[in-house]
Amino acid sequence: MELKPYQHRVIKDLEHFLSYTQKEATPAKAFNQYWEDKLGIPYTPQLDGSFTGMKPYKDNIPNALHIAIKVPTAGGKTFIACNAIHTINKHFYQGNAKAVVWLVPWSNLLQQTVKNLSDSNHPYREKLNSLFGNRVEVYEKDQLLQGANFNPTSVTEQLNIFVFNFSSLRINSRKKDDRKVFQENGALESFRNTIVDKNLVLPDTDETALINIIRSLNPIVIVDESHNAESDLSVEMLNNLNPSLVLDLTATPKENSNIISFVNALALKKENMVKLPVVVYNHHKKEEVITSALHLQRQLELLAIEEEKLTGKYIRPIVLFQAQSNIKGKNNTTFQKIKEQLIKIKIPEEQIKIKTSGMDELKGVDLMAKDCPVKYIITVNALKEGWDCPNAYILTSLADKSSPVEVEQILGRVLRQPYVVKHKEALLNMSFVLTASAKFNETLDSIVKGLQESGFSKDDYYAEEAPEEALTPNEVLTQDLFAEEPKPDDYVQSDEDFDVEAVAFNPEEEVTLDTISKQNTLVSHITEKAKVEGHTFEQKVNDIEIDDTTSIFTDIMKTAPKVYKLDTQFKDLAATIKLPQFFKKVEEGELNGVSLFEELNSEDQYLNKVSLLDGFKLSNYSTQVTFDDISKEIYAVDFNEQKQTATAQKVSKRAKDILVDTILSKPKASQVNQISNIIVSKLGDMTPISQQELQKYVSRVFDNLSSEQIRDIVDNDFIYVKKIRDKINELTNTYAKERFKVLIDSNQIIVKENFEFPETLTFLNPSTTIGKSLYDREASMNNYEQNMIMEVASLENIVFWHRNLERSKGFALNGFSSNHYPDFILYTKKGNIILLETKGDVYDNDDSRNKNILGKTWAEKAGDTFKYFMVFESKQVENTYTARSVIEVIKGL
Repeated sequence: MELKPYQHRVIKDLEHFLSYTQKEATPAKAFNQYWEDKLGIPYTPQLDGSFTGMKPYKDNIPNALHIAIKVPTAGGKTFIACNAIHTINKHFYQGNAKAVVWLVPWSNLLQQTVKNLSDSNHPYREKLNSLFGNRVEVYEKDQLLQGANFNPTSVTEQLNIFVFNFSSLRINSRKKDDRKVFQENGALESFRNTIVDKNLVLPDTDETALINIIRSLNPIVIVDESHNAESDLSVEMLNNLNPSLVLDLTATPKENSNIISFVNALALKKENMVKLPVVVYNHHKKEEVITSALHLQRQLELLAIEEEKLTGKYIRPIVLFQAQSNIKGKNNTTFQKIKEQLIKIKIPEEQIKIKTSGMDELKGVDLMAKDCPVKYIITVNALKEGWDCPNAYILTSLADKSSPVEVEQILGRVLRQPYVVKHKEALLNMSFVLTASAKFNETLDSIVKGLQESGFSKDDYYAEEAPEEALTPNEVLTQDLFAEEPKPDDYVQSDEDFDVEAVAFNPEEEVTLDTISKQNTLVSHITEKAKVEGHTFEQKVNDIEIDDTTSIFTDIMKTAPKVYKLDTQFKDLAATIKLPQFFKKVEEGELNGVSLFEELNSEDQYLNKVSLLDGFKLSNYSTQVTFDDISKEIYAVDFNEQKQTATAQKVSKRAKDILVDTILSKPKASQVNQISNIIVSKLGDMTPISQQELQKYVSRVFDNLSSEQIRDIVDNDFIYVKKIRDKINELTNTYAKERFKVLIDSNQIIVKENFEFPETLTFLNPSTTIGKSLYDREASMNNYEQNMIMEVASLENIVFWHRNLERSKGFALNGFSSNHYPDFILYTKKGNIILLETKGDVYDNDDSRNKNILGKTWAEKAGDTFKYFMVFESKQVENTYTARSVIEVIKGL
């Protein structure tokens, strides 16, 4: 199981953010600078109460980095978390990154999490095993309290995941079993003089208490469904764990969350993770709702049978019957009576299960199993969280007609898509909500709220209401004469009260898809309309490009983004322009084993650094890495710590001593191998260099280690990792640059028309209006850039100019290192296209020289009508221009 593209972006965001924690003195500075760089603007409150930029970091858990990732329901939060642990282990140099406390809000979610993380055949555990070399142990509270496979050596040598629910770590818990975490524990005596830091022991607790061992490990904390952990008690619980980093995972972050990455809900639909749109139909009577639900389930089941014949994928659509909550004087007999009523309709009892806070007939039932008979589940909101069944398709409300339907608590349970694929049958790609409410507008509000609480939007559903029933004059008169007296406030009609005789459904009848549509015209109407709306929704999803900038506005800043369009006078001209980019010609030998279709479509490969590293062998290069200045870097960190502006290394000294002693007890070759493993595991993505090749190279670097050097590497691994990573990047950059030159000269790298100007742009910070701009407004510029383009725009031969966007949104010169996004694109009356890269005089360095080489090469290959100019403000730099001298050149084009 691999990361979906949107999940991969989340992990890259996390990695990018953690790089800021190494450069900035405090979490607040890291967070604020991260967003300022990402958005291009700092946080600035406005007089009207609004603001620009991202709100500053909230220091919710003192002495710990506290961040959040926003992922809609069904977005794969747990799988993201498994990968995030590995990223944190590599790029966050505080605490013990291999000690992980995984917190969940409910016991049923705890059991599900433990089961999935422990099962060697489950994708979550498979991923953890691959990332941590099969050295992973998952513990529940009881295992930890008993010291089962839990000892001072294991906590330093493997990944340890401690799964708790929130309540079991609250120091004032009323449950005797929960208080054991804070009590003396003889089974953990071996930790007293090895791991436990006496300065971290909580008041009135023994050193052997489990909480003190966890505190001394300074763990990472993963908070699943973190919106449930914002009470004062929960914050106290998090502080008691003494975490180095807290990572919140939620579809609905609280106001005080420090969001560093988020997933646009449309990304889930594009990746077929969810059943959208939600189709809502409001009936006149409760009996009609039940009739529709039963017929719709049977129709979906027949469609699923046909789908299985084609794909081999089994689906058994399930109906959730949501009973009305807070029925005064009632208990679980309500749900039992609903079950009895359904049995009266001749539905087999084994197909019906009750799942409430007081009755759990789903315990131990695998709803996805092919031999599982369950088709109907009766609940209120016990399925709110921690219940995972993609087969749930229909949410059916049995609330009293006079009540608005409150579905927001469990709507997310019918959104997950079976097998995470788009099904051939359109109806198997949607979910359904069936109601009978006189307060339908309030019901729709609840559905919108439910979608938003799952991370989706008000545009992700379609709703329809049954037309008003026409009454005869006599019926109107009778209704008025015999109108019921108003019921007292405490009266609630029981939701088990429905007329079995009025439910037109025979489960024993043999039916086909054709006969279902004839049997129940209402369901036929609902499904036919759903197909039309589903097709419209699919088109909308396919047409919309997922724009992270837009999502920052809508999902994070809760404001509508401004959209800037192509200026109408340039729209037709811009549509004719395609800017060339670099492509690598694919040799015949590289196409062995691919299909004819792939061969025809694989003629040229979009160029990137990785494609230039064919033939690169790390073993061919020197292992001379300079570590001489490490002591200075350590001193700088210590100095900042004394000022309380950084905490580069907080992991327990004793835990590190155990690790060093363990390493030194082994033969020399094993020492080098284990130290190399530690460094390689933290190097990050070095594609296309394999882990095996990295391991050999780092082992050569550390070939002659002394005991003191081993201790130093364990203590300061983050500095050694950076030195080695920089060395390898230097080698690969040099190789890629040389290969680029060879392949250019031998015509194996070519340019092809590829980039088109989008019709609209969204960016956070527009510039002032300047004439001849390609769009209504252009993105922000510094003073030098603005002065430069104002002078260029005043030239008679300039038709239009455009401020090129960065970070994959604008035009990139793709070459031998990272993509280069020139600052401006100019178009002249003679049809020339000019790329203008402005540089302050202080940027006369290797990076600028490499960009200039790339740009000049691009212009030469693209043809006479394409030009690239690097322009320094006033400094004379070889093969570039100054702001003054470039004007004369542009005039002539």
